[in-house]
Order: sequence, then structure tokens, then C-alpha cells
Amino acid sequence: MAPRIVAPSKKALVCCNLSVLARRLLSSAPSPITAASVPVQLSGLQEKHIHDRSPPTFTAPRQASPPIDLDDPERLFSAVPTAKLIRSVGNLHVAAVGPVVDFGIWVMKSRMIMGTELAREALIGVVRRTFYEHFCGGEDTVEAAATVRRLNEAGLRGMLDYAVEDAEDNPSCDRNLDAFLQTVESTKSLPPGHVSFVVVKITAICPISLLRRLADLLRWQKKDSSFHLPWRHHSFPILSESSPLYHTAVQPEPLTPDEEADLLLAQDRLRRIGARCEEYNIPLCIDAEYTAVQPAIDFFTYSSAAEHNRHEPVIYGTLQAYLKDARERLVLKSEAARKMGILLGIKLVRGAYMASEAKLAASMGYDSPIHNSIEETHDCYNDCASFMLERIAGGSGAVVLATHNVESGKLAAMKARDMGISGGNHRLEFAQLYGMADSFSFGLKNAGFRVSKYMPFGPVDRVMPYLLRRAEENRGLLSASTLDRQLMRKELWRRLKKAIV
Repeated sequence: MAPRIVAPSKKALVCCNLSVLARRLLSSAPSPITAASVPVQLSGLQEKHIHDRSPPTFTAPRQASPPIDLDDPERLFSAVPTAKLIRSVGNLHVAAVGPVVDFGIWVMKSRMIMGTELAREALIGVVRRTFYEHFCGGEDTVEAAATVRRLNEAGLRGMLDYAVEDAEDNPSCDRNLDAFLQTVESTKSLPPGHVSFVVVKITAICPISLLRRLADLLRWQKKDSSFHLPWRHHSFPILSESSPLYHTAVQPEPLTPDEEADLLLAQDRLRRIGARCEEYNIPLCIDAEYTAVQPAIDFFTYSSAAEHNRHEPVIYGTLQAYLKDARERLVLKSEAARKMGILLGIKLVRGAYMASEAKLAASMGYDSPIHNSIEETHDCYNDCASFMLERIAGGSGAVVLATHNVESGKLAAMKARDMGISGGNHRLEFAQLYGMADSFSFGLKNAGFRVSKYMPFGPVDRVMPYLLRRAEENRGLLSASTLDRQLMRKELWRRLKKAIV
């Protein structure tokens, strides 16, 4: 427990130097949550494990949920130590400066710098103590579990993402499989409900070249319904009438026997992860990627959902609302799930490949698959969120609303309240990236909703490619952290005044 701070006299204030003030300020923080960048205790929300097998109730709560309040920095950051708050402001400020991010990306891509052992070690050390600590949960499952505990003390939950990039061959896929299974098993060291999801990337358990081949074959089947795919055994719709098909200009060759064998290996890897998640009562969330391989990822995702989602949504797919065909594909999947008698689990995101998708489409003479304006993307996200909330109210779906957009969060919260979906309903979760949109996470949590932090973890040198890709994809998101920085600065100023008065 922090020692009580006795306010100094005016004379002492005049005499004290800056270091003394800094020590007073740093000692004024509440309970020591040292590595969590988002904390505060759930108030009035009775924790219920996300996998409770009892059917959810959809009756309206006796009292209306409180509004999402982002105007009280003291309450929002009440559990964040001052030192952590200072580091967060610094990291977010640096990440919002475009030239700094560009320089960092150049350095990490530089063979001259990264190829020198001394320079590489120095760079890894800097990254570890700055951006890595801010945006990642630790180097292994033990450190990640400790971070999840700190998050849960603050009333938040963790989405565990072992951050690996594309696998090129089966040995790499097998190593990643072992890491994902260990991630699932690590959750048993934590109390029920601390971990909301384990996250997996299909690109990490299936060779990327095979995913491209599968996606081409699925797109061609959409163009020609008579085109037979003997390995496709479920009827879940992968593509819609408005889905982009330009990636596949000519009819692809069928899978070779070796490719078919690799496909069976990849399906078995996902089956083993799904079975382990079901055994440990932890839902599995499958990330989305770029459109060149996304049809193949959806094939894996919904094949697994058809196997596991009979009673509870164990497998969640990811829908990118910035794609023009997102709403149409969501409706098709929902209808297919209804007919098959399974529960549809969706993580709804906006998307992160805007520049690369537009560039590829233009190079091939096609319009971008991305909505023409940010307003259209917002509208699509909000429409899809509303659609899934209606499915939850009807007992036929579950959704993770992964958004940093305050307006979308408020609209979804209002819709949930209007439909009688309580904040404790285990089929509704809000989520933000670990180290970002912390004030929004606090506000949603204070309003009674379940909130998770999407938390990548892994060895620094292996996670650096992930951080590099995140920095390149999320330039706009990083530069839009103004609200967090403003609220954090207000809280720091309040604490400073309290320390010296």
C-alpha cells in the first residue's frame, strides 16, 4: 500500500527541487499495476465465465446501464500508476508522429543495421523497453498470464495472441501449432474468465503458398459454380456476389496430391487447437488477413465452426467492415448458420490493409474493395454490429465488437440496452488493442460491459515483424490517439497539482 502523502508547507514548496516533486508525483499513484496499460475494477458487474453452458438471459436489467462516460480522467485512470501513465503518454505521442514511425520502420527493415549483431541487440533493447512493453503482453505465456492478471484486477480481460507471422512450410506450421496449444493450456493457470479468447492466425498453421492456391480455387468456383472442389465439404458461403474476384484471372489447376496432403495437415492443426479450446472452455478467435488469402481463411474458419459451434460459439471468424461486401457476406453466413443449426461467432473489425488493397486493385485495373469513404466504413461497421446484436437477442449469435471508434461503441451500447442485452451477457464483448484506446476501454467497462484487450505476446525478436506490420497498417490509428493522450495529460496534471498543493 502506498504511503500517505503529507501536503508540504508553502515554504517547503518554494525550497523543494524538481526531483522531489517528481518523487511525490510518482508516489501518488494507486495500487501498483506495473505492466497493464489499461486498468480499473469492474463495478456492479457480476463476473460470469464466457463459457457458462447455461443459456443466456435476454431480459432487460432492472436498472439501466450507466452511460459511457469519457469526461472524468480521474475515474478512467484511477488504477494506473503515474509512472505507467507517463510512459503511455510518451509512447503514444511518439507513435503519433509520422516521420518517427517512418524512420523506425526504415531502421527495422535495414539489413545494414539489423545485420550487425551489436546494432541489432541495441535496437531490440530499445524496442523492448518502449513500444514492446506498451503494445505487447510479454515474451512468453508466463509473462502474458501475469499481464492478464493485472488486466483482470482492473476489470478487463485478455485476448491472448501469440504474435507470429506467415509460415512458409510445414515444420514452421508445426512449431506454431505447439505454441498455440501451449497458449491455450496456459489459461488453466488463471481463474475462469480472465482470458476471453485465444487468437490464432491461419497463416501461421497453413503454408502461405497453399492459402493462396485455396483462395484462387474458391474464387474460381464463385465464378463458375460447376467447378468442383472435392476438398470442400461444407456449405458455408465464402464469397458474395459483390466480393472481389480479380485476384484470379484464369482457371487455376486443381490441388496436387502433395497440396491435398498439406491441406489435411493444416485442417488437423486447426482441429487440434479447436478441440483444446473446447476442452478448456476458451473460445478461439481466428484473425482476418488481406483479400488475396481471406477466402481460404474463411474456408478454414467456418469448416471449424460447423464442427464446434453446435451449443456455444467456440470458433469466431473475423469480418472486416471496411470491405464493400462485408454486410452481404455477414447476412449469407448468418442464414447458413441458421439452416445448419450452429451458432455464428463474429469478431467485427474495420480492417487494416487499406493502402495495400487499394494499390493492388488499381494495379490490376479494378476499383478498390474498400469502401470509398471512412463514413461508408463507419456505416457498414455500425450496421453489421446492429445485425449481430439482433442475433444475440434472438439467441443465435455472438459478437466481439473490436473498435476504437467511440461513436460506434456508444451506438452499440445503446442498441444492446434497448434490446435488453445486459452488459454481463457472455455473447457480447467489446475489445481494443492492448496499449491503445485505454480511456474507451475504461468507459465501456464502467458502463458495465465486458471488455477485452487484444494482447500480442512472444519473444521480442519474433514479435518485431508483427510490430513492424502493425505500425505500417495502423498509421492512422496511431495518429488518432489524441483522446487518450489528452485525457492522460489531464490526469497527470491533476496528480501534479494534488502532489504540490
